Amino acid sequence: MAAENKDHRGAAVRNKPVDHWSVEGAAPGAGTTARERVRQLVDESSFLELEEAAARPGDARPRGSGVVAGYGTVDGRRVAVYAVDCMVPGDALDEALARKIVKVIDFALKTGCPVVAIHDAGLAGWGDRTSALGLYGGIFRRHVHCSGVLPQISLVFGACVGSAVFSPALTDFTVMTEGTSCMFTAAPDAIAVATGEDVGLQELGGARTHAAASGVAHYMAGDEEDAVEYVRALLSYLPSNNCDEPPVHPCEVARDNCIEDLELDTVVPDSPNQPYDMRQVLESVLDDGEFLETQPLFAPNIMTGFGRVEGSPVGVVANQPLHFGGCLDIDASEKAARFVRTCDAFNVPILTFVDVPGFLTTVAEEHNGIIRRGAKLIYAYGEATVPLVTVIIRKAYGGAYDVMGTKPLGADLCVAWTTAQIAAAGPHTAMAPLFPHEPVPADHSGVASAEERRATLMADYAQTLLTPAASGERGDIDAVIRPSRTRQYIVRGLRALRTKREALPAKKHGNIPL
Repeated sequence: MAAENKDHRGAAVRNKPVDHWSVEGAAPGAGTTARERVRQLVDESSFLELEEAAARPGDARPRGSGVVAGYGTVDGRRVAVYAVDCMVPGDALDEALARKIVKVIDFALKTGCPVVAIHDAGLAGWGDRTSALGLYGGIFRRHVHCSGVLPQISLVFGACVGSAVFSPALTDFTVMTEGTSCMFTAAPDAIAVATGEDVGLQELGGARTHAAASGVAHYMAGDEEDAVEYVRALLSYLPSNNCDEPPVHPCEVARDNCIEDLELDTVVPDSPNQPYDMRQVLESVLDDGEFLETQPLFAPNIMTGFGRVEGSPVGVVANQPLHFGGCLDIDASEKAARFVRTCDAFNVPILTFVDVPGFLTTVAEEHNGIIRRGAKLIYAYGEATVPLVTVIIRKAYGGAYDVMGTKPLGADLCVAWTTAQIAAAGPHTAMAPLFPHEPVPADHSGVASAEERRATLMADYAQTLLTPAASGERGDIDAVIRPSRTRQYIVRGLRALRTKREALPAKKHGNIPL
């Protein structure tokens, strides 16, 4: 039976069952050409191809025919596009193919428009050959030059193998299709020879692997149509380049509380250890409740994505208490840091919703570099110059609170709900040194009194130190509000910050803790 998946709009998408491909061939039944895929992406009759007349008469395989490159419009805005055509028999990347890719990226840099790449080379084509290595380097260098200047998006519809995988990795967003696309640096056969590991194509580098485990893919689409729609949606939130403002779709926002606003007053449970869905908060604040999430399957303990407030795009970073209680770990820190830097590069204001009990404390996290890799989120917020608005929902404990877009870290406005708990540590952690774990005496003497004393001290701690009052006195928060006033506060705050201008100290570039 075909697998079922949800697209970015929440609709059911039925995936076609796909056989495992041979390493020496392309996906069976692949019948969509590169030109057809480009036309599916851009507005009707808007695509103009570069080097369309480059083929010489009589060529069995016209030079550069394995890549279709040019420019068109998406919702009336110009984009540069190139697509690798697996339908054209070929071998490794050659000069004609590389020239077309380089030419269209250079065109985008000159004209200031986004770049969308469609990858489907087939498993037999675009492999690593000595002649191709330098050509890849030229493409990669242009991706780097475009980074932070133009939005770059990759669609992987088939196989993307060997050196070719680093092209999507250098772009801002990568979209894959479940069951029909894969990315890996070495094929399963090569891994079996080198290490003896037996792994299938999809397990090694399929869309689900990269969307949930590695974080390489920002969205796992149910089919190609869903993937293209997601890319079009992404482009609607992003400017054409770093000198432009994001596209605005003016809309009327109710000034008075609506039903969704009032529901926020009861969204946080009475028990501090009971989870709730942060998505309800986001949908109450954003226009029409629309939230385009990025990397929803990877590090789900933190949510990132785009929405609109009064028709203007905003980026959203929010702890998700439904997963790990909203704790920050390595994956969550890097996911959020990357997203914050993307928003900052393209002039998209950032809303941060905080409910974080701390960093995930395990030996594995420490050994894998949570200190260095968690610092990436500090760096991302610390260098951001776009409007930053932070809302503290519930828990805001210790160092994890510090890294979540706090006012000392650079937030322009920071507000706390009446349910906020801001402290160096949660009550259980704070009480731990006073009540070390010791063997209980056989007669249980003193146990009840110790538990009562612990409960009393925890209650006192919560009443005196977990309230946002102390943070308000230090100026770390601007106001304590009822949850139902959140949308109005954000609307007014973003209006005031529309003219924000901030410049960092002059430097060649910073040195983020990679």
